[in-house]
Amino acid sequence: MKPSLLILAVAAILVAGAAGTSALSAPSTSRPAGIPQPMPFYGHVKSIVRVGDHYRMRFDPAWWLSGVAGERACGCKPLSNDYYIVDETHQLLTFPVRSDARATVLVRHSTIGTASITVAELAQIVAGKNPRHRKLFSPTAGFGYWIRVSPKYPNAVVSLDQQYQP
Repeated sequence: MKPSLLILAVAAILVAGAAGTSALSAPSTSRPAGIPQPMPFYGHVKSIVRVGDHYRMRFDPAWWLSGVAGERACGCKPLSNDYYIVDETHQLLTFPVRSDARATVLVRHSTIGTASITVAELAQIVAGKNPRHRKLFSPTAGFGYWIRVSPKYPNAVVSLDQQYQP
């Protein structure tokens, strides 16, 4: 790309970002400026254990890809089920989890649905137990979770949501 075109492209991105009209910009929120929002991560929850007044989670992060990124990563077109997961390193990260974090798991009724549960119950489910005898859709080890990590609470997890995978 010619330097002049590169400068124009960067300027266009900056102007669009400042105006908030870019097709790539995130949707606006009602949060005041300067307050960081929780960051989402996708991956597999390997363990959750209680440590004092909070929990500690071991998490294997992965990339949930769709569109061109997913097609290029898998080397296929079209993507099966419109997504592709890249989990190369299986490096476990440790996150603190607030004891009041919101958690949902997939359950089976007449259809697939979700159930809101406590982190304490999720810790038991991840450990292979089912204390409330829920009709879980799947073993939690096989399905990924979306977690949200909040910079507001020493980078603690504030929500965990199990992801359906066809």
